[in-house]
Amino acid sequence: MEYSLHALWSSPVKKKLLLLSIMFFIWAYMLYSCAGYCSTVPSLVLDSYRAKEPGSDLASKLLANKPQPWEDVESDYEEPSVRIAAFSNGSGSKKLPQAIIIGVKKGGTRALLEFLRVHPDIRAVGAEPHFFDRNYDNGLEWYRELMPKTLEGQITMEKTPSYFVTREAPARISAMSRDTKLIVVVRDPVTRAISDFTQTLSKKPDIPSFESLTFRNRTTGLIDTSWSAIQIGIYAKHLDNWLQYFPMGQILFVSGERLISDPAGELGRVQDFLGLKRIITDKHFYFNQTKGFPCLKKAEGSSKPHCLGKTKGRTHPNIDPEVVQRLRDFYRPFNMKFYQMTGRFFGWDD
Repeated sequence: MEYSLHALWSSPVKKKLLLLSIMFFIWAYMLYSCAGYCSTVPSLVLDSYRAKEPGSDLASKLLANKPQPWEDVESDYEEPSVRIAAFSNGSGSKKLPQAIIIGVKKGGTRALLEFLRVHPDIRAVGAEPHFFDRNYDNGLEWYRELMPKTLEGQITMEKTPSYFVTREAPARISAMSRDTKLIVVVRDPVTRAISDFTQTLSKKPDIPSFESLTFRNRTTGLIDTSWSAIQIGIYAKHLDNWLQYFPMGQILFVSGERLISDPAGELGRVQDFLGLKRIITDKHFYFNQTKGFPCLKKAEGSSKPHCLGKTKGRTHPNIDPEVVQRLRDFYRPFNMKFYQMTGRFFGWDD
């Protein structure tokens, strides 16, 4: 035995192997001991935390302090967790609009946009971009950046009523996409002109009277078509310009009067036109007697009723009935042509 031990230690190679074996067993023992201890550390820390604050939960507290993801304001009609998760994961992208409300001023475009924004598959810019009339030189990428992010299947929209009377707008929108769907909200052109004047009067109280602005010559009864309030209402003339670039099937005409008397009916037509499920129905509206038009029972992202602001539904000034009749006579042939072009009778000449 003594010889064998002596022989073992006398060999340098065998000596190194023995030392390495001893070191390996020591390392394995330490690792085993540490693993058993470390596995108890998280529970010890958590128990200590709970001991200081009875009834509290560390995980829930950490989640409570975590910044909340942006909440989609149109989640009333879709499971909120699905949409919130999608946006918080970076889903969605900014796209050029597939549908645009192109007119007309004081026709009810703001009401239509606010009503449409209730739909979960419509994402719309709140402010008017005025891209195709005032900001076209900024380029399409500038325009795209103004748009909200959309998920697959959602429609991007914007509204700028002045597009309808801007001569360059049809060609510019067509150059962006010939498939763009266009929506025009029209209203009795006489009432629309008075509403237009009322809005201007609220900003510039010293402007001439409606009567003096309407006529080039009051004696002859010649209407001043250069006044924008009058010119906008010649719908057939403006529509001719759009039909050079878009087929009639890509343009939907919404009645401003029916948007007040039957908002769900008009919204149903719009949803059909956009290829969307009819989600916005009668249950979304109530009639506000004070304002004289329908309001939303629940606005986007809110559980409270919502009406358009105080700038909407202004009381019109009294206009000389003779002037109103002259305007009706002036617009009648243009209205008739517009009815023929659109295939829809709006009843402005009853």
